[in-house]
Amino acid sequence: MKGRVFSGARPTGRQHIGNYLGAIQNYVSLQDDYECIYCAVDIHALTSLEDTDKLQENIGEMMLDWLAAGLDPERSILFVQSHVPQVMELHTLLSMVTPLSWLTRVATFKEKARMQPDNINYGLVGYPVLMTADIILYKADTVPVGEDQLPHLELAREIVRRFHNLFGPTFPEPQAKLTSTPLILGLDGVNKMSKSYNNHIELAASPEETRERVMAAFTDPARRYRSDPGHPEGCNVYRLHGFYNPERLEELATECRAAGIGCVDCKELLARGINQALQPFRERRAIVAARPGYVEEVLADGARRACVIATETLREVKGKMGLI
Repeated sequence: MKGRVFSGARPTGRQHIGNYLGAIQNYVSLQDDYECIYCAVDIHALTSLEDTDKLQENIGEMMLDWLAAGLDPERSILFVQSHVPQVMELHTLLSMVTPLSWLTRVATFKEKARMQPDNINYGLVGYPVLMTADIILYKADTVPVGEDQLPHLELAREIVRRFHNLFGPTFPEPQAKLTSTPLILGLDGVNKMSKSYNNHIELAASPEETRERVMAAFTDPARRYRSDPGHPEGCNVYRLHGFYNPERLEELATECRAAGIGCVDCKELLARGINQALQPFRERRAIVAARPGYVEEVLADGARRACVIATETLREVKGKMGLI
C-alpha cells in the first residue's frame, strides 16, 4: 500500500527556478511512489495580510506552473486550502491541546514577529497548529521538507503525540522525506532565491527576460577585470551551472580559474542553459493556460476529493473528543 504525501505552498504567484529545484521537481517525482496531496495554503498567506487583493491571481499562476511542471490531477489531489473548510475546524480542535509555550518558542514565529511587530496576530502564533491540521486532516504519513523545515515538522509530531495521549491513536505520525536539493541562492549571490529579494528567475519568464535577469546577476566579487583569475567555488552563477550546464561544470571551473572565460560569457552560457531547460515547460504552460476554466476545474475536483478524506477524519476526531 502506498504512503500518502502532503505538502502545501503559499500562493505567491508565478514560481521561480528556486521553487522548482527546491520543491516542485520533488513533488512531481513523488507521484510515482505515493498518493500525493498538494495544496495552495491561502489561509497561511493571510498571516501577513499582504497582497490579499492578488490572492486569487497568485493561486491561478502557481497552479499553472505546477501543472506545467508535471503535477498530474489524475494522480495527485491539487486544491486550495480554504476550499476544504474542515481544516479550520481541526485547527480549532488541535489548538485546545497545544500548549502556548510550544508555539512561542518556534524560531520562525520570533523571526516573523520581528519582521511585522505591528501585526503579531493569533494566526502567526498558531501557524504550526494549522500546519499540523493541514497534514493530519488527510492522514498523510510523509511530508517532503528541507532540513530547515524539520523543526516545524517535529512540532507537528509533538502535537499528534499529545492528541494521542489524551484521546487515543488517531493519526499517522508524519515522517520527513528530506529533499536532496541544497538551498538555492538568488541572483544576488547572498540571499535565498525569493521574490521578496527580487533575485529570482520566473519559470514562465520569456527567454529575453531570463537572459536580462541572468546578465544582471552578481558573480565572483573578487574578480574585478576580465584578466583576473576567478574563484568559481564562491560564485553563484557557477553553482547554477551545476543545474543547467552540468556537463560543462569542470571545464567552466578550469577556464574561470585561468581567466579563460569572462563573467559576461559565463552568464550568457547560463542564460542559454536555463532557457533550453525551460522551453518544454513554457510550451506546456501555454497549452494549459489556453484552456478556459481548466485550472478552476482541477481545483474544484481536488477540493471535492480532499473533502471526502477530511470529512471522515473530522468525524473520527470529534468522536474521540466526545463531541459526537
